Amino acid sequence: MQGAQQNWIEACINQDPQAQRYLYETYASQMYGVCLRYAQDEAEAQDMLQDGFVKVFQNLNRYQDRGSLEGWIRRIMVNTAIDHLRRRKKNQQDVELNETIVDSEVNDAVDQLEAEFLMELVQSLPDGYRAVFNLYAIEGYSHQEIAQQLGISEGTSRSQYTRARGQLQRLIRNAYQQKMVYKDAI
Repeated sequence: MQGAQQNWIEACINQDPQAQRYLYETYASQMYGVCLRYAQDEAEAQDMLQDGFVKVFQNLNRYQDRGSLEGWIRRIMVNTAIDHLRRRKKNQQDVELNETIVDSEVNDAVDQLEAEFLMELVQSLPDGYRAVFNLYAIEGYSHQEIAQQLGISEGTSRSQYTRARGQLQRLIRNAYQQKMVYKDAI
């Protein structure tokens, strides 16, 4: 570990507010993006971010310089987001949707949509679908790892990923069709 980084990590462990603020300001925007992918809205993402940083500061003494500090913090944020989803899931039922078939029109539409709009579409997914989609497609977890993280079977992970993709494809197709109707009306 680099000397300067080690010094401010130790200062954070010793609860130095300036060092904690520095760590937070260094990683907050990136980690907010991670939380936002799992949250229903910005307020929930802020809650996840705050809870995640509390865990970071509580466990910083466990960081062993295996891999990057950013990666270590990211894993804590993902786990915190999953914890939020688990708590919310206790109060909600899973939503079941029919699967759809991928077609080339959807792929063309994906290329035309902005990343912010795609983020909104991902956020509109039901909790279980959103979590599995983010963990698999964005974070790169395997279905086995997802199953362990979320306490579901691998088959459920695969099914929810497929359904999440199907729902996203329908949303993209609808957006693309609306764009074409609007374009034709001009």
